[in-house]
Amino acid sequence: MLDTNKMLEYTSPVQADLDDFSRNLNDVVKGDSPLIASIARHLLKARGKRIRPAFLFLSSRAADNFTEHTVSASLAIELIHTATLLHDDVVDESEMRRGQDTVNAQWTNLISVLMGDYLFAKAFRIMVTTESLQLMQAISEATERVSIGELRQIEETGNYDVSEDEYLSIIADKTASLFAVSCETGPILLKRPIGERQRFAMFGEKIGTAFQIADDLLDFVGDAEVTGKEPGNDVLTGRVTLPLIFTLKNVGKAARKEILGCLDQPERDQETFQRLHQFVTESGGIDYAYDRADRLCQQGLDAISKVKESIYYDSLAGMVEFAIARAS
Repeated sequence: MLDTNKMLEYTSPVQADLDDFSRNLNDVVKGDSPLIASIARHLLKARGKRIRPAFLFLSSRAADNFTEHTVSASLAIELIHTATLLHDDVVDESEMRRGQDTVNAQWTNLISVLMGDYLFAKAFRIMVTTESLQLMQAISEATERVSIGELRQIEETGNYDVSEDEYLSIIADKTASLFAVSCETGPILLKRPIGERQRFAMFGEKIGTAFQIADDLLDFVGDAEVTGKEPGNDVLTGRVTLPLIFTLKNVGKAARKEILGCLDQPERDQETFQRLHQFVTESGGIDYAYDRADRLCQQGLDAISKVKESIYYDSLAGMVEFAIARAS
C-alpha cells in the first residue's frame, strides 16, 4: 500500500530540516494549559507523514531558497493543516484518524473545535515572525481557499451531477492550496521574481490535487487497517469523487439508473458499496483516476523543469511519485 521507507529515502536530504521542524513543533504546541498540553501530546503521538513540510523543504533547497524563516513558515502551514483536520473530524463525526481516537472522540466536539481555533491562532502568530507581508498574505489566502473548498464539498454532497472540473476545483481549494503555498514559500521569502513564485505555486497546486485524488481513491481501494477507516465511507455518505464522477458520465442509461438507485437508498451498507465498487471498477473509473493523478503530477514537474539537477530535486521528484503511491 505505502512504502514508508521510500518516503524516508526521499526526505533524507532534508532530514535535519524535518528534525528542526519537529523540535519546534513540540515547543509550539506543548501547551498553555494542562488540557492543551494533553491534547497536543495526543496529536503528536500519531503524527502524519509531514508531507507538506517535506515538499516545502525540498523545493526550497532545490532552488536555493532556504532562509532562516523557512522552518517557521512550515510550522505555520502545518498547524493550519492540523487545525482543519480537527474541524473536519467534528463535521464528519469521525472517531479514528491515523490509527487512534480523534480529539472529538476522546474529548468532545467543542474541545476539538476550540483546539483547532487555538492552532489557527498559533499559526498566524508564527507567520508574523517571518516578517514577510507577502507570505502572510499567501498563507491567509490559502487558508481562505481551504474553507471555501470544505464548504463547497459539503454543498455538493449528494449531487451526482457534479462535473469533473467542479470536483477538481473543490479539491484544489480544499487540499492543493496548502501544497501550493508550501512550495512557493521559498521564492516568497527570498523575494524571487514573480515567475519563479508562480512556477512553484503551480507545482504545488498540481501535486496537491493529485494527492487528494489518491486520497479519494483509498475509499475504493484502501485497506482499513492502513487508512483507519472502512472503504466506501465517502461514497456511502454522499461524497462524490472522481471514480464515481467518471463512471456516472460514461456508463449507459440503465447502469446509471441502477447506480443512482443504490445511492438513493435510505439504508446504504457494505453490500451497496460492493455493488457500486463493481460498477466503478468495470467502467474504468479507478484506472481513470489513477491516470488523472499521474498527468497532474507530470504537469507539476513540468512547471519546475528549469530547476537544476541535485539531490534535492531528485528527492522532490521522488516525493511526487510517493504522493500518489498510497492508492496503488
